[in-house]
Amino acid sequence: MKKIFLAIIVAVIGCTMLTSCMKSMGGQGGEVTGVRGRSWNEPQPYGMVLVKRGSMEVGAQSQDSLWGDLLDAKGISVDAFWMDEKEVSNAMYRQFVHYVRDSIIRERLADPAYGGNEEYKIEEDKYGEPVTPHLKWSKPIPWRKPNEDEERAIESVYRIDPITGRKMLDAHQMNYRYEVFDYNSYAQRRYRLNPELRDLNTDHAVDYDAEVLISKDTAFIDDDGNIVRSTIVRPLSSEWDFLNTYIVNIYPDTTVWVNDFANAFTDQYARYYFSSPIYDDYPVVGVSWEQANAFCRWRTEYLVSSHGMRGIQIEPYRLPTEAEWEYAARAGNNDQTFSWKTDIPHTDKGCYNGNFKPGNGDYSRDGYIITSPVGAYPSNDFGLYDMSGNVAEWTSTAWTESGVHSASDINPDYHYNAAKEDPYRMKRKVIRGGSWKDAEHYVRGDVRSWEYQNEQRSFIGFRCVRTYLGNNKANVKSSGKSKASKQPKQKKERGGGGGGSRSVRRR
Repeated sequence: MKKIFLAIIVAVIGCTMLTSCMKSMGGQGGEVTGVRGRSWNEPQPYGMVLVKRGSMEVGAQSQDSLWGDLLDAKGISVDAFWMDEKEVSNAMYRQFVHYVRDSIIRERLADPAYGGNEEYKIEEDKYGEPVTPHLKWSKPIPWRKPNEDEERAIESVYRIDPITGRKMLDAHQMNYRYEVFDYNSYAQRRYRLNPELRDLNTDHAVDYDAEVLISKDTAFIDDDGNIVRSTIVRPLSSEWDFLNTYIVNIYPDTTVWVNDFANAFTDQYARYYFSSPIYDDYPVVGVSWEQANAFCRWRTEYLVSSHGMRGIQIEPYRLPTEAEWEYAARAGNNDQTFSWKTDIPHTDKGCYNGNFKPGNGDYSRDGYIITSPVGAYPSNDFGLYDMSGNVAEWTSTAWTESGVHSASDINPDYHYNAAKEDPYRMKRKVIRGGSWKDAEHYVRGDVRSWEYQNEQRSFIGFRCVRTYLGNNKANVKSSGKSKASKQPKQKKERGGGGGGSRSVRRR
């Protein structure tokens, strides 16, 4: 009897262990059912609309002998992405400038040369263990009643105009440093750290002594406060070789209004366009492609740090590819050349659809002489404003005459990361959309143009995009207008807020 009872207990324990083992292996009756993660859709970013995945023919749909346009349409498909509803405004970019200003002040408040208040910089955790030094943004800057050392730190980022005696921000100091991991190069087989994985052809002998060279961008600030950039080429040794360092002076060139228009009275725009609250909601200009990329990087870091999301992977803000931009501007419609549906620039009632140059010397017929406030004209069918006119917009795409024909037909992009030593002609980037100073033809959604990546113009701005990570809402392109998310409630602050993009290496 005892033997029978013991056998029953052993059998029960065995079945329990087997069942437990099956559960731990995720088994369902011995069938492979997969290990599933939790379904997740990222929240809608503020001020952005979702451009759903789709396909269309980009490029000129017909030949235009008057403007020299050739038929060069190509069918492409793009995945879903978030896009700024409106162009980046002066107010938005000024927040970036204030962040850089405030970060410099906080660094100096923690510097022994300015009193050395350690509360402005965190160098160890609550357990006393060392951490990567970073600024403590919850510690306010003493704007109103600083002591002598604090006042020196605050005043160090300003200068006095020798002519007017007016105190102004020292634009030369407004440098933003950031790092970009070049994932595209890192993923290529020819750059694998293990020589056996660089060539999978078993007919080829593995060369363990082969020297693989990698180019890497670096930057530092010299003793005179000048940014020194260089591109070094060295043998591949570790993952750190794919981490590039950039330092960019991010203050807009406010003198573009004078330099772009000879023999014109534009001094007032140079003095007030970026600094005056009158122009808060106007698109930022005088920003280079390099500065626009720095803004995208900061915007990503600001989102991550503000929500305590360090260590969480999110898709970074970035500039749109040329294909993404055209798909969004034309609302995925092959028959649509402008961001609006018709081939005429105004409605039946005579109201203009965008801000451009309607006639010979006539800039005002559409309501504005120069730029207009972002969103002043009707949006397109995707809910995007000012895709035609107002300011031309930077894209991430490097300029080639062949355009999209030199790229894939799925998420096409030609991205050349020019080295400092490259010829200037290799530093051209695509701009799209035309501007307030352009004739009707140049604000078409299928017309291409370019500018040098370090150039700043009074007619070029930008908007950001983010790759969409979800799936449920991105299956079909929308035929109606999308809505941007509402602005979150924020406390009004005197200073700025708290602080990857992808890069493809030169070939």
